[in-house]
Amino acid sequence: MAVVAPGQAASGSTTGAPHVLVVPYPAQGHMQPLLHLASLLAARGLRLTLVATPATVRLLAPLVAEHPASVRPLTFPSAADHDTSGPTSVGADFHAVAALRGPLGEWLRSRAHSDSGDGETGRVVAVISDFFCGWTQPLAAEAGVPRLVFAPSGVLATAATHSLFRRMLRPPEGDAGRGYAVSFPALPGAPAFPWRQISRMYRSYVEGDSDEHSEAIKDNFLWNLESAAFVCNTCHPIEGTYLDAQPLEDLASKRVWAVGPVAPPPDSTGEDDPASNVTAWLDAFPDSSVAYVSFGTMMVPPPPHAAALASALEWSGTPFVWAAATTTLPDGFEDRAAAAGTGLVLRGWAPQVAALRHHAVGCFVTHCGWKSVLESSAAGVPMLAWPMAADQFFNARLVVEARVAVAASWGGFGGVPDAEDLARALTEVVGEAGAGMRARAKELALMVAEAVGEGGRSRRDLDGLVEELRELGILG
Repeated sequence: MAVVAPGQAASGSTTGAPHVLVVPYPAQGHMQPLLHLASLLAARGLRLTLVATPATVRLLAPLVAEHPASVRPLTFPSAADHDTSGPTSVGADFHAVAALRGPLGEWLRSRAHSDSGDGETGRVVAVISDFFCGWTQPLAAEAGVPRLVFAPSGVLATAATHSLFRRMLRPPEGDAGRGYAVSFPALPGAPAFPWRQISRMYRSYVEGDSDEHSEAIKDNFLWNLESAAFVCNTCHPIEGTYLDAQPLEDLASKRVWAVGPVAPPPDSTGEDDPASNVTAWLDAFPDSSVAYVSFGTMMVPPPPHAAALASALEWSGTPFVWAAATTTLPDGFEDRAAAAGTGLVLRGWAPQVAALRHHAVGCFVTHCGWKSVLESSAAGVPMLAWPMAADQFFNARLVVEARVAVAASWGGFGGVPDAEDLARALTEVVGEAGAGMRARAKELALMVAEAVGEGGRSRRDLDGLVEELRELGILG
């Protein structure tokens, strides 16, 4: 049985406001941007019920506190044993999340009509759910309400991934399959990617034996194509080529609302803030002289990759902050950097946004996870792009073609770049040599800020989305 948290007293009333069910996927890179979007929707007068588990309900607490009259968590105790969310989570088990289908469907059906529901929540007019929650599509259809797909990734990667499952492409067998590239002729420029750069999730599906798990993943993406629309955490300054080409055949010609970047304002740092130690260390360096290095919370570069980068940093003499997490670094590297005062290795939480916005940082060595791409773009910092897996090759192609990044390697986990090549790439971005690229990155940052500001393209898409949801409430 689901539990809806009781409402709290508030100065404003949301009685009669459209009620939307929001279903996150409990992995950090998916949940955070959807919660930020939920905050923007609540601030515009919508009532929201957010699905949670006992392990994720704590992540909703700040949102509920900010909007006590309009946001309520809907917790399903039966999912408690399956949740794996958290700051360093690698994501929830796909089937465990889909197990909510039964109890959530029952709850949704009871609130899909004007003469049903309760005084606290009332009729649901739409469902917004993560693109890994495709199983909510048949629930919404059965309840007679539209479902909108939230994509935490860019529209290029989102369209390409859905295209793969729709077209079911696979490389030819034998020698004919060597060098096979997947093309996307329905997208502007007909981009093509080597087979090894296609997500492992899809390659495993077509190369392995079909089982219940793989079929569920395929069904997930096909269900997404039946939705009413896509809501993407992207913006025109970064992906205008694809957004302006709507309707996109690879997304079943559905409307794409580009509302990104959805993120809180950059936090100011104080003396007790962990970021203050990093920014104080950076204060000693000239403008644009330091490389910030991070491969995210889920991607750990293998020791040979890390060793190549460590050698490149030393050979090029580039000062650095490395958010290393559990990365294995070469013996003595960290001590040498610390003794010389040229390197800072972080093993715990890293204040990425604060570091990227510091004047001393002139380059971001990144795996090109979408959150990192957005944060670097918003900060006006050029990138040394080193994609490893998932959607990262699509994202890296975007920023390299926009000339705000240089490719460190296209080999992913399977290829170790030469350290001297990496050192040369660093010198192309950091310092004087990277002045032109930094100017383009700063210009991109201004356009991103304009997109989310008053009258900007992302703000207009967000307002248009809210208006559409309001009309559903009126028509219902």
